[in-house]
Amino acid sequence: MWLPGILLAAAAALLALGVHLVVPSAPLLTVAVVLGIIVGQLPAARPAVTGVLAPGLSLASKRFMRIGIVLLGLKLSLVDIAGLGWVTIGTTVAIVLITFVGTLGLGRWFGLPGHQPLLIATGFSICGASAIGAMSGVVRARDEETATPVALVTLCGTLAIAVLPILWHPLGLSTIQFGHWVGAGVHDVGQVVATAQIAGSAALAVAIVVKLTRVLMLAPIVAVAAVVVRRQAGPAAEGTGSRPPLVPLFVAGFIAAMLIRSFVPLPEFLLSAADVAQTALLAMALFGLGSAVRLGSLLRTGGRALAVGLLSWVLIAALAFGAVQLA
Repeated sequence: MWLPGILLAAAAALLALGVHLVVPSAPLLTVAVVLGIIVGQLPAARPAVTGVLAPGLSLASKRFMRIGIVLLGLKLSLVDIAGLGWVTIGTTVAIVLITFVGTLGLGRWFGLPGHQPLLIATGFSICGASAIGAMSGVVRARDEETATPVALVTLCGTLAIAVLPILWHPLGLSTIQFGHWVGAGVHDVGQVVATAQIAGSAALAVAIVVKLTRVLMLAPIVAVAAVVVRRQAGPAAEGTGSRPPLVPLFVAGFIAAMLIRSFVPLPEFLLSAADVAQTALLAMALFGLGSAVRLGSLLRTGGRALAVGLLSWVLIAALAFGAVQLA
């Protein structure tokens, strides 16, 4: 029965909204992940989380995540992205690819198990925990494999909110350059907003468009991963249902939503409603993902994963700073 877990995830999303309204610098989705992590550590709550609540939390972390990502496509306008100019677009895409490949290599070099290198690379290079959830669905990662990358990207994205504004003036960045740096170097969309708004509306506008350009890379990277997994499954899995589709349905939906947003005039109330629904679904999904994190296990075995996450964080921040100088 999935209803108890769904109700808990919905209550957590509302609580995350309340925290965000009281403390605007705390991104709603980051708060949702943290709440999930907290609930997952409570000894009294753990039997319920792994028992009666598990079906609903699993549904939220998988199905709601995919629907939320489809709706995320409605935030993307190819017209706005084209307005950045080809240099900015090119450097942004290059940052995503270099960070993805570099983090994947670091994860394998440090000997991280299973799909963890791929999930960490996806989250750090594209759009945080949402991207991790999307990729985990394609490669069919276990909850234990997904939990550590989610915790790491939440930690490093939260650190970015505090650290990047401190470095803004010492690095000699203008307001627009700071927005570009934040959009290219911070993981989650909410974390980008929380960091860039400190420098004003102009910096925030640039940061969001640059960040959404990175989000655009979610579709091709996840689609490529699906092709690789499909080939690894082999023809023997064709009739068993274990072979993933060539292009996951939610990726196709994401692309369709992006094209609709780019070329079809949509009323503002519809875009606002989709934004609210997308935020609610992703908050519930990220709470579900966070509840699977076990900090005890992470502290005992996550030293290597933490090193990979921190190195990836430094890599993307350095690459983003270099791109700002070229723009």
